[in-house]
Amino acid sequence: MHDLLNTIHDQLIHGQALDRETALCLALTADRQALLSLAGNIRRHFMGDHFHLCSIINARSGNCSEDCRFCAQSARHHTGIPSYEVVDMAEAMEQARDNDRHGIHRLSLVTSGRRLSDSSMEQMEHLYTAIKKETSFELCASMGLLDEQQMHQLAKTGVTRYHCNLEASRNYFPKVCTTHTYQDKVATLRLAREQGMSLCSGGIIGMGETMEDRIDLAFELRDLEVQSIPINILTPIAGTPFADLEPLPVQEVLITIALFRLINPKAIIRLAGGRQLLEDDQYRCFTSGANGALVGNYLTTLGNSVARDLQEIAALGYTFNR
Repeated sequence: MHDLLNTIHDQLIHGQALDRETALCLALTADRQALLSLAGNIRRHFMGDHFHLCSIINARSGNCSEDCRFCAQSARHHTGIPSYEVVDMAEAMEQARDNDRHGIHRLSLVTSGRRLSDSSMEQMEHLYTAIKKETSFELCASMGLLDEQQMHQLAKTGVTRYHCNLEASRNYFPKVCTTHTYQDKVATLRLAREQGMSLCSGGIIGMGETMEDRIDLAFELRDLEVQSIPINILTPIAGTPFADLEPLPVQEVLITIALFRLINPKAIIRLAGGRQLLEDDQYRCFTSGANGALVGNYLTTLGNSVARDLQEIAALGYTFNR
């Protein structure tokens, strides 16, 4: 097995892509620690030691028409989360300034719902304009299944990256959501790219899918040439259909991250929501292939303190220069 890992290392650094059969073999038979080390070495070779930080503002919360089974924001589930149409401008700006003071690189406005109305989009544009004026962020957006005109408006406002998670593999997606399709998400990402934006798309692990499903998702993201891949770990939320799922073991999370790195050697592999479930073991992800994180609080769950994240990640040898 060590010979296979050495061969994969040499193939990857010389530009040969990992194939699906080999990825499945690694998931089942590889020496776990050796696989994690390989992923860390490949990350360092292609991406160096720069760590990619991003944060989000929950700009529209709750009352979502969609039935995503993991999500607290669906109006079909009874989770008791706060609901509002547009975040208060003063509150959002305070969040933005605080994240800017910590040196975070990217900031995204995230909205619930299938897509934004034109009036809500106009309010988002005003908020983006204020953030761009007062901070040094690169701007991102996560606003559902926007149409071509709305994507164009975002690009004109200064948004340079669009986020739309595929969530799961194409085959597993119908078990996660039935009110929109996998292809709807792919089409949205392609619209964003046509407007000159880079792409951010990943998924959630721990929703009952197999490791093979996760590998399929990693390959689908590679085919779409996604530059930033957030990996979320399901946080089971009371009132959602996935409330009773058992959290994934730490080792399974680490192996998943390592495989995503080997399949997407030049992407940012970004640990996102749910990492607090791993407690201190979450920082092992950044020696197992991940080189980015969503920091601060998430949409409906609390994250780590930014100061502690920066301290722990810096201790691993990463830099945060903008």
